[in-house]
Amino acid sequence: MGLKETPPDERPRERLLRHGTAVLSDAELLAVLLQTGTQGQSVLELSRELLRDGWAALSRRTPAELMRVRGMGTAKAALLAAALEVGHRVERARLNVVHGSRDVVRLVSDLRDRDQEEFRVILLNTKGMVMGMETVFRGGLDRVEVFPREIFRPAVARSAASVVVAHNHPSGDPTPSRQDLALTRRLEECGELMGIPVLDHVIVGRSRHVSVHQGVLTELT
Repeated sequence: MGLKETPPDERPRERLLRHGTAVLSDAELLAVLLQTGTQGQSVLELSRELLRDGWAALSRRTPAELMRVRGMGTAKAALLAAALEVGHRVERARLNVVHGSRDVVRLVSDLRDRDQEEFRVILLNTKGMVMGMETVFRGGLDRVEVFPREIFRPAVARSAASVVVAHNHPSGDPTPSRQDLALTRRLEECGELMGIPVLDHVIVGRSRHVSVHQGVLTELT
């Protein structure tokens, strides 16, 4: 049944206003966001098509890829891409204190869905609260070139007390390479010299994560 055949008070937007967001299915929530379908296709059908492989797969699509879906023009693609990014940022904002590596994993959980390497630095104050997070490098499918000066530049600019660094392995296997281990040691040495310690280096895979700190590897599931 399309929206036109659905009684007005049972349509997703009206139900949301009466009962809240929790009563809606994933497709209904997306339909509220997209508002309209296209000729021969309701907005609910479009939403189900977009969510065929789940939210994680949808969040990996670029605006250009979204626009290749029938019924997705520039306005809808931009709106959906922005909404998904807002979701990521809201989730990160909730994690405002880093107590350990598991908090870091939750903070950068979106990295597991990236198809190229990204290297991020998380800036912390003296109480371990997150002051900000920046992507300092993006690489290819299997390599990202990182320079310590780029890692510590935002830390110095924001007067961070310490930092945590994280990057992903698009292959899905978070096992550190020799380059990863060497980079961790180098960053820790630079941090000691600058008085901005590197508390951890987390490598993110598809379903596993590894913490690399002071030469010690800890696997996080």
